[in-house]
Amino acid sequence: MAFRKFLPLFDRVLVERFTAETVSKGGIMLPEKSQGKMLQATVVAIGPGAVNPKGDLQAVSVKVGEKVLLPEYGGTKIVLDDKDYFLFRDGDILGKYTE
Repeated sequence: MAFRKFLPLFDRVLVERFTAETVSKGGIMLPEKSQGKMLQATVVAIGPGAVNPKGDLQAVSVKVGEKVLLPEYGGTKIVLDDKDYFLFRDGDILGKYTE
């Protein structure tokens, strides 16, 4: 609920990364180094959008609650109420998952 107190500006998107699997399908515990980064996340807050060269507001391409694919590197880490969130530009998000 802490992210409700935080509103991204312009075309920024606040996401919460999925947690990495700690146990393999066979039941083996995986060490943190072998887990790798989770590139999937859920959008928890979005900014109003960016202004294009004509002066019009261009809306953000994702909505709150959608699952997105993130780049391996980038984003700004933000800690709100002891939870890690990441802030990305709308253009940095690689894609979104459809159900």
